[in-house]
This record gives sequence, C-alpha cells and structure tokens, in this order.
Amino acid sequence: MTRHHYRPAELCGRPFLGSDAVRRGLLTRSQLRGPTWRRLFQDVYVDAALGDSHLLRCRGAGLVLPDGAALTGRSAACLDGVPLGEPDDPVHVLVPLGTRFRRTGCRIVRTKWLPDWHLSAGTPPVTKPARTAWEIASEADLVEAIAALDVLFRARKPRRDLMDPWLATFPDTPGARALVLSDARAESPQESRARVRITLAGFPPPVPQYEVRRNGRFVARVDLAWPEAKVAVEYDGVWHAEAQQLFRDRARLDGLVDAGWRVLHLTSPDLKHPRRFDVFCARLRRALYS
Repeated sequence: MTRHHYRPAELCGRPFLGSDAVRRGLLTRSQLRGPTWRRLFQDVYVDAALGDSHLLRCRGAGLVLPDGAALTGRSAACLDGVPLGEPDDPVHVLVPLGTRFRRTGCRIVRTKWLPDWHLSAGTPPVTKPARTAWEIASEADLVEAIAALDVLFRARKPRRDLMDPWLATFPDTPGARALVLSDARAESPQESRARVRITLAGFPPPVPQYEVRRNGRFVARVDLAWPEAKVAVEYDGVWHAEAQQLFRDRARLDGLVDAGWRVLHLTSPDLKHPRRFDVFCARLRRALYS
C-alpha cells in the first residue's frame, strides 16, 4: 500500500520554523520528526522532497538570525543571484559582538563593525555587495577568495572600482591582497585559480582572456597571456575528444603558432600536484625568459 505523507501547502517549497508550524497546528511534533521533512538547522525544516542547495540553506538560516546579524560573503552573493556556494558549504553569517548565536552548519564571524549602511533591506538581512566582497576577500584561502571575487566582479556585484576605498582604508590586510590580485576578465573559477597560482609563483600577472590578432585580424582568444613575450597558457579542463572539436583546436593552435606565439597547456592535475606544477612553472619560465 502506498504511504501518503501529509504536506501542508504553505510549508512546501521553502524553509520554515518547526516550532511555528507546531504552534499553528500545521504539524505535530511526531510528523515533524518523520521522513516527510528534513532539518536544515536547529528548528529549521524543509520538505524532504526538495533538492539541497546553498541557496536553500541561506534562506533557512535567515529565519533564525538574531537582531543585528546578516548573511554575508558567499551566502549573501548567492542570495543576490551570483553562483557562489556549494550545498555543503557553511552559511556565512556576520554577528555583532556580544550577540549570542550558534548554529551547526553556519560559519559565524563576530564583528564590532556592522553599520546599517552596510546592510540591504529585505528578508533575510544581507550585507551590501561591497561588504560582501570584502568578507570574501578576507577568507583564509587566498586562491579560493580571489576565484570567488572574480565571479563577483564579472557580475558587477559590485563593480571592482567600488572596492578602492576598502583598499585605501585597509591596505596591509589579506583582503587587500586578494582585491589587488582579482580580475573581472576571468571566465571561470579554475582559470582564476590558475592565474593566481602562476602569479604567486613569482611570474608577472598574465592578462586573462586576451585576444591575439595578426595584421589586424582575429586569431584566437587565449585564457592567459603575456602579450609582450607572445606566450599564452591555456587551461585544459576537459579534453575535447570529438573529431570536429579536435580539428578546431588544432587549427586554432596552428594559427597562434603562425602568429609567433608559444602556447603552454595547464591541466587540473598540474594545479593539484606540487611537483607537476613545479614542472609547468619551469616550462613557463623558459618560455618567458629564454
């Protein structure tokens, strides 16, 4: 016999407070603990049939924020339509000093500096784009912070130039370093990671998404370039096995070589394994300086 689970329409499709649903008589405590509902946080539930996402978790956390707190960082960006945050990433929350708040699944940063003009109106409260970008820039992992900043600035949420006052106010901080190394021209997080890793290895910062031209005619657009040296790096995330794509890739490479460019290829394993990355850097050094 098929078992039907009771799902009040007003609780479907969005997170809700379990205590509120019980108080209003929509569910019993026993029903709340059953397989129909999934707990996101303490006292925050959602229909178990809904797929998990960072956006869903952000909306759930927004139901239990204390007064004066706000979602920030990747979580605020996610709510603003920027695709940052994986389903299992913690929800980023800014909480004023002295405010008691603790939730498993949240990354809580306590701050004494959260003025009203840093917050956007709405529910749940979120930091405005510039404060959101600063919180991301200040993350511990510099490479990942810059990869996220590139996505933000490419979406113009915020524009990169709006971060100049933050650079001037906090010049000698990890956040300032991340902002300096960010670049809105990057077209993918992995391309950003490659660019930053190369720069941190001591090379001049390459130009992302550079258009190579020969006699005024377009040849190709390359992932990373040092135009004066005519050296390009292409990040190969997926090998193109289809015959037509393979022919196009070879024709493109031939065009770059005919234009006097040297093209190096960088792969995901090259970024993951230190020894492989060292070998790549040695090749890049020869290409740029020999």
